[in-house]
Amino acid sequence: MDTIQSKEARGRVADAPTGHWVYRALPRGLWPFAQLARWDRPIGWWLLMWPCWWSAALAVAAPAGMLSWQLPFHLTLFMIGAIAMRGAGCTYNDIVDQDIDEKVARTRSRPLPSGQATRRQAWAFLLAQCLVGLVVLLQFNWFAIGVGVASLLTVAIYPFAKRFTDWPQLFLGFAFSWGAWMGWAGHFGSLAMAPALLYVGSILWVIGYDTIYAHQDKEDDALVGVRSTARLFGEKTKPALALLYTGALVLFALAFWSAGVPALAYVGLAAAALHMGYQIRVLDIDDGDQCLKLFQSNSIVGWLIFGGLLVGAFLP
Repeated sequence: MDTIQSKEARGRVADAPTGHWVYRALPRGLWPFAQLARWDRPIGWWLLMWPCWWSAALAVAAPAGMLSWQLPFHLTLFMIGAIAMRGAGCTYNDIVDQDIDEKVARTRSRPLPSGQATRRQAWAFLLAQCLVGLVVLLQFNWFAIGVGVASLLTVAIYPFAKRFTDWPQLFLGFAFSWGAWMGWAGHFGSLAMAPALLYVGSILWVIGYDTIYAHQDKEDDALVGVRSTARLFGEKTKPALALLYTGALVLFALAFWSAGVPALAYVGLAAAALHMGYQIRVLDIDDGDQCLKLFQSNSIVGWLIFGGLLVGAFLP
């Protein structure tokens, strides 16, 4: 009789984590859908969520903002929305990239190229996740709803970017940073310079951390013709990251200044800067396992910036 471990190993994609709750809690028939949505790899929805949480915290830390029950409600909505829309984005990406995933060692065991799910099933699952995202979006004011709907264009373009540009990470940044608009819009029902600066800074941050992630696949990407900033930067990745992360931090600081947040908020930003510097210092672009761990560690950056803003809001 097969062991639980052997069943789990046979049903997972090649780079999926072992021992995850998905493979203990869900029936075997649902594993392909959990893998399409990357429920076994939550770092993606954390990284999608952070600009939303930063923006919401930035809004309440600003002099014009106000601490109220609305903040925890909005943070909860952003978390649910990030899980749903990151899952929808990954599912859509797998549908678009099935031909590429079949040629890459790390991805050919994913549900679509391996035949564990059909394209019709994937499209139905994509729609279901989008409906969850829509329900979440409808809880906000009408202005924020309009801002959220506008993000769909960036999501639609991203999977194709690797086919026509060396900067697909830029297009990922457009999509993954959209929450920088949403938190502010949800609180004030309008936009301002502060969320704009936060958005551009987040784009640079996303390019940086996804460049680290893309170094895992650079050999396979070169063979199948997939383009990325990892391939573009090559041995110059560290100085490129230094520029990207420095630019992100400067723009974040300008966003804080524009919003008028208390000085304590900058403590979290300074701690995030130290962590970004650590990533650059220890990075080995030829060590795929380390690249993955450093990529995942960017959630620490998220916590530090968010924590600083909360401290600034509660202890001005």
